Amino acid sequence: MNKSIFYHAGCPVCVSAEHDIINLIGSENVEIVHLGEDRGRISEAEQAGIQSVPALVTPTGNVLHINFGASLDDVKI
Repeated sequence: MNKSIFYHAGCPVCVSAEHDIINLIGSENVEIVHLGEDRGRISEAEQAGIQSVPALVTPTGNVLHINFGASLDDVKI
């Protein structure tokens, strides 16, 4: 993986974190995945170790849970 992947569900906490992540590491270094709009990627997020969103998966595979917007189980509903 060359880029970080930022997973979120579109809530205000998530959107605010998305803006901060883009400002910190640059849009060219992060892929944004809105799980509410791209539900097919929920299983990918689970396999990466995401337990809640917003969360960032680094290029080395580390998962950084940022604040707490929603559990991944809530996003599945």
